[in-house]
Amino acid sequence: MNTPAHLILGLAVFSRRSEPKVTGAAALGALLPDLSLYVLAGTSLAILRIPADVVFGQLYFSQAWQTVFAIDNSFLIWGMILTFALWWRARAGLAFAGAGLLHLALDFPLHHDDGRPHFWPASNWVFESPVSYWDILHHASWVAPLEGIMVLFCAWGLFRRFSGWRMRSVALALVAMEAFVIRSWLLFF
Repeated sequence: MNTPAHLILGLAVFSRRSEPKVTGAAALGALLPDLSLYVLAGTSLAILRIPADVVFGQLYFSQAWQTVFAIDNSFLIWGMILTFALWWRARAGLAFAGAGLLHLALDFPLHHDDGRPHFWPASNWVFESPVSYWDILHHASWVAPLEGIMVLFCAWGLFRRFSGWRMRSVALALVAMEAFVIRSWLLFF
């Protein structure tokens, strides 16, 4: 799934109106599995001026980058975080780990040839799904609209839960970002 969809879904499931720490933790947990990609690709593209075809055709699949992705996309590591949060009864920790695990659970079946080793360090196995969230050759033309509908539903839920302008602005921004990303994937890929 696209990162804005992960963010809005993590917020819809784990945010709490009266607990800003929990809501912030949910947002961070939903973002963290994708953050390394933004840092690595952003640095490579904007600072190092490496061409996009090299970044996404070579560096993305390099052992170094895949090792980073294995760590922040590991069900085992996120499961340990959840276990500690449960042990300590930390509501923010539960929201953080829950949003991260939800992110992984939705990414797992939606990556065709760009998946992550979700069971690292126990295994480097990568599931190659027949379905992709971005590649129209692997059903993205079906997945993307469903993802968009889910994002709208989550935004509606956040509007009902939060009456303040701040979270409503975040929800609207995420809907706009998701619409832009879906449009881009379907037009260019």
